[in-house]
Amino acid sequence: MNPLNYLMRPGLSVTGRGKLTILIYHRVHAVVDALFPSAADARRFDEQMSWISALLNIIPLPEAIGMLREDRLPGRAACITFDDGYADNVDVALPILLRHGLSATFFVASGFLDGGRMWNDTIIEAFRRAPGTVADLEHLGLGRRVIDTPASRRAAIDEVIDKLKYAAPVTRQEQVDALARTIGETLPDDMMMRSDQVRALHAAGMTIGAHTVTHPILMQIDPREALAEIRGGREALQSILDAPVRLFAYPNGKPGTDYGPAHVAMVRELGFLAAMSTRRGAADTSSDLHQLPRFTPWGRTLLRFGIGLARNHLGHY
Repeated sequence: MNPLNYLMRPGLSVTGRGKLTILIYHRVHAVVDALFPSAADARRFDEQMSWISALLNIIPLPEAIGMLREDRLPGRAACITFDDGYADNVDVALPILLRHGLSATFFVASGFLDGGRMWNDTIIEAFRRAPGTVADLEHLGLGRRVIDTPASRRAAIDEVIDKLKYAAPVTRQEQVDALARTIGETLPDDMMMRSDQVRALHAAGMTIGAHTVTHPILMQIDPREALAEIRGGREALQSILDAPVRLFAYPNGKPGTDYGPAHVAMVRELGFLAAMSTRRGAADTSSDLHQLPRFTPWGRTLLRFGIGLARNHLGHY
């Protein structure tokens, strides 16, 4: 069956059979990024929002969660979410969302607002700007990296991020800072949102969710520190917005690897309405509201995008 025909089937609108697809984005670049050509850019994001408007019933996430809980989702129900708090979410994505009449939820790591930078972005931007064709990081235990093409720079980025992702946060940051010093280039300090941009999203009718303070892998830190990260991120955002923040997204988001049952319990006890993972799939009435699955829409054509949506809806990965 053509996946687009599948998505348009009337049967999908029957109460009790409807599922909730939650799309997840991170950055939306103004133009195609040579290092990450498959990442969303303004043109592709605008195209995808056009497809989404035609294929899916986009619902604000808080409303969709209520409908899911009460088993009254419409057919082809979906939500749009963004993680981390990149400034391009406001500068690039927001005008496109508004033009298409769409709502989204933005999960913001509060500690990077107003000039901060995530550790992985330090690696990305350092390799992007590194002079020459080789980056010698042997003294850091990170090897000697060939960086003579965009593809080789991307390979170096991916390998170093993978090597450091699950290191203890303090050790990881020390390594990242040493890498940046070794490369020696000035790195951007405007990649993440400013507080006024968070307020602008809220004023535009978008939902703001919590994403901890410093985006740690919760399984890698002490439980008391994890609780402080979850609570502190929400409190910072509520102070900025002067409004409640009721939704949460686990950093990195893989169940059993990045967070565990104890963290789910923390989120529940703190009174969050729901929480997002990065496990693939579509939610239904049997889903744990504090571990909802999400889907990354990578398809570059309408057909491939539709195939991805249909397979995600059916649970075929």
